[in-house]
Amino acid sequence: MSDRQAAPDATGHFGPYGGRFVPETLVHALEELEREYRAAKADPAFQQELAGILKHFAGRPTPILEAVRFSEAAGCRVFLKREDLLHTGAHKINNSVGQCLLTKRMGKPRVIAETGAGQHGVATASAAAKFGLECVVYMGVEDARRQRLNVERMKLLGAEVREVDSGSKTLKDAVNEAMRDWVTRVRDTHYVLGSVLGPHPFPVMVRDFHRVIGLEAREQFQAAVGKLPDLLVACVGGGSNAMGLFHAFIDDAGVRKVGVEAAGHGLASGKHAARVPEHSVGVLHGTRTLILQDAHGMIRETHSVSAGLDYPALGPEHAWMLDEKLCEYSHATDEEALHAFEKLSRLEGILPALESSHALAWVLREGHRLGKDTNVLVNLSGRGDKDVAEVLRVTGRG
Repeated sequence: MSDRQAAPDATGHFGPYGGRFVPETLVHALEELEREYRAAKADPAFQQELAGILKHFAGRPTPILEAVRFSEAAGCRVFLKREDLLHTGAHKINNSVGQCLLTKRMGKPRVIAETGAGQHGVATASAAAKFGLECVVYMGVEDARRQRLNVERMKLLGAEVREVDSGSKTLKDAVNEAMRDWVTRVRDTHYVLGSVLGPHPFPVMVRDFHRVIGLEAREQFQAAVGKLPDLLVACVGGGSNAMGLFHAFIDDAGVRKVGVEAAGHGLASGKHAARVPEHSVGVLHGTRTLILQDAHGMIRETHSVSAGLDYPALGPEHAWMLDEKLCEYSHATDEEALHAFEKLSRLEGILPALESSHALAWVLREGHRLGKDTNVLVNLSGRGDKDVAEVLRVTGRG
């Protein structure tokens, strides 16, 4: 394993980013989690059980599809890593089953989670039901409104959904409430954090549970095309689906990697969730990383048509990869994402999640400059059933 693949260091830092910035009441829980995770990672029995669950319950491996008609529209050769075909509809199940299995190993009966688009909440509710765990999911009122279907799915799976009516009423506020819950119940509760965010060891643990995406993709792409992709593209909120794809290619300098943030109504509008263009470093939810903040260090409200990208912090490993020039980061607006949503739907018969549509939007915008012989692999991180009502509302057809 290379030094890049082995990051973070022993204190949970990726260069200047990451670490553990939490109340003293959480330090013991995080140290316990780190010990338990390291032991599980080295335990062949745990890894074998996890692999079996990913195969028989989640539906791995997911295929790669060449999107021929979409490629013609984009001007380059586009392949899709079909994480949308997983059980519960997105890549989130990889991490949720991993953390819930770890929770059982730790002997804790209860899990909590935060969710924006609802997919992590549904995945955690599903995994909790399978393992017989009590489950509470925190979700902003605004996100619950635009993702009502997923709210009902979580309830049907036996989870309690607590809607958060503070702040911007979105993902940031759901994380706040989940962390408050965890502080009060660390002895019997594990927090199934849903992205490569938060205090150490969450960024590395979530990354490792999603790394299966990139490991499969390497093998599948070489089998189908005879070489590695020229370019990887994935949307980036916290960044779990992107990290899951990119990390297995981190030492391949010839494979370009582009993460696509949410530009909302445009960067100039201030109504967006693009952290990279401003490159402002701060601490949020237990980790030091790039965040959207004002001149006084107050967290700014964000906006994206996609609830899963509507968050003010970037995963710390992504911030480090940006500084190290291992990845590039761009953005796509709401309008571009909605256009890409309809393009893939009508040209390939696949409804993409609005989050994934940002990655597709970048390919549509840049594809002709890349050229028709460029092989692009897009991580289709989730399916768009959950977004139909919101797409109809935003486009005036609802």
